[in-house]
Amino acid sequence: MISTGELRKGVTIELDNELWQILDYHHIKMGRGSAQVRITLRNVKRGQTVERSFQAGTKWPRAQLEQRPVQFLYRDGNDFHFMDTDTYDQFMLRGEQLGSATSFMKDGMTLDRTSYEGETIGVELPVTVDLKVEKTEPGFAGDTAQGARKPATTETGLVVQVPLFVNEGDTIRVDTRTGEYQTRL
Repeated sequence: MISTGELRKGVTIELDNELWQILDYHHIKMGRGSAQVRITLRNVKRGQTVERSFQAGTKWPRAQLEQRPVQFLYRDGNDFHFMDTDTYDQFMLRGEQLGSATSFMKDGMTLDRTSYEGETIGVELPVTVDLKVEKTEPGFAGDTAQGARKPATTETGLVVQVPLFVNEGDTIRVDTRTGEYQTRL
């Protein structure tokens, strides 16, 4: 069981016989009465996002999720094909099931497959990924003040704001949680 005092972003709970992932939460203390917690939840299977309020101290069952390493093989339209690295079994997930993770996935990378009661519900990305810059405008010294940024399109189609010194063909490290540039490699 997980209570309102133990909430963390990314934790999956069972609510109304469905799996919900906690995206954000805020503790709210009213002038009178007990405290409440406002939680933004995403339905793991349908992708629907809702915001709900609960009394402080409310408890929910924590979903028991299984994670196994898998390799992303290739993309075929909106279908993404994977292989379990232990059993070599292949499976496919739709783009809707993966959500924003599709912007960070490149052929051959290793991810964690998340399953609930034997059914695959998604994949978990590593904290950072290294992506090659396919397209960006040239940056010139003196263009603007310190900390200037420009858009760069990566090999997966993700657009990231990068410093002016990053050029086409460079490899950059991107944080998968925020989608922000970390460093050039």
